Amino acid sequence: MKIRHVNSTFEREPLLRPFGFKGGYLSELWQSIVLLEADGADAVGLGTQSVLWSDSSVFRRHSEAGGNALMYATTEHALRLCREVSFGSPIELLAELLPPVLDYARKITNTPDLRKTFALNALVPLDNAAWMLFARTQGRPSFDSIIPASCRAALGRRHTRAAAIPTIAYSTPGDELESIADRGDFFIKVKLGQSGSERDMLEADMRRMAEVHAVFDGRETIHTLDGRIRYYLDMNGRYEEKATLERLLDYATTIGAFEQIVLVEEPFPEEFEIDVSDLGVRVAADESAHTDADALRRIEMGYGAIALKPVAKTLSMTFNIARIAAAHSVPCFCADLTVNPILVDWNKNVAARLDPLPGLEIASMESNGAQNYKDWERMESYHPSRGAAWTKPTQGVYELPDEFYEESGGIFENPPHYRDLVRPPGG
Repeated sequence: MKIRHVNSTFEREPLLRPFGFKGGYLSELWQSIVLLEADGADAVGLGTQSVLWSDSSVFRRHSEAGGNALMYATTEHALRLCREVSFGSPIELLAELLPPVLDYARKITNTPDLRKTFALNALVPLDNAAWMLFARTQGRPSFDSIIPASCRAALGRRHTRAAAIPTIAYSTPGDELESIADRGDFFIKVKLGQSGSERDMLEADMRRMAEVHAVFDGRETIHTLDGRIRYYLDMNGRYEEKATLERLLDYATTIGAFEQIVLVEEPFPEEFEIDVSDLGVRVAADESAHTDADALRRIEMGYGAIALKPVAKTLSMTFNIARIAAAHSVPCFCADLTVNPILVDWNKNVAARLDPLPGLEIASMESNGAQNYKDWERMESYHPSRGAAWTKPTQGVYELPDEFYEESGGIFENPPHYRDLVRPPGG
């Protein structure tokens, strides 16, 4: 396959309130849109940019818009390069593009040690469009038809339900916590690692843990083996010492929350090679598992779960990582990037085919866009399958009927709104 024409643009989507994690705050998220044309077909791929998630050092050194502009420039550079590459599958295309795209991003951000996730985040819309084109070469496009043979064991399930995991950010108010609990959500992600010194961070995190547990303690659900709500703690690499994390976990025990913690995600900076096998909880790798090789290294350090992010690290890299995790019997789940409604279903197609996390009976995927975008309902109207049963969770659960699998969640349809933004003149 050879790309004959490309185009791109972006839309700025404001958030309801500043969204805090990694010691910083976002006020908007850029939705990047690319068009690829090859062999008489075209495809529109989408990405949601998150400079704060992908490399917080770049976020801190620039204005929010400035950081986003650098990532968008990286996407543009990748589009220029892809016109020079012939490829058999999107995985081959990613392998060809990632090294020069990462090198370019390091230069324009003036960051020699730029994290690979910055380049991967920039490559998501291109990768998605490539998979759409690839699927169309298989006859009737379907997600099942594009799963590589090496990943079929890892993605062999067909769940009828998936937990929709909401996110409790630094700024999520108390009344919203009550609302999340009242509507039946049962698997809760809590953003920790707040700003300040190690001591200040720990104190703030313990207060936040106590606030959350006070709301959810005693709530019951049918979706866990013991009927209790589950917590997923995300430190985003902010803890500098293992002892600090141990103090937080001791505090969770004191308030009666420890047994409800399913995951502790990315507690330490990725350059800290700390063995986590003795912490008494399942520690998950997210940002640090940039590639399949990085995921393997984390598994060797005792990490017991991997957060898959087709919406942030590309579907191609997600297939590679899922294969490695399955080979080592390490469970996976899908984490969000506060993405748009269409990208939610790219995530959902992966999550729906994974084995459930230990202690749960259904699939799991973080999904927090509805909590955070100012105009989520308008964005939902852009989805080719808008209004379908699987697009809205009920009581913390996405229902996944046969139609979801038959239509692959609608992800292989060119969405008219975004297609019009990148349509060639006269096209």
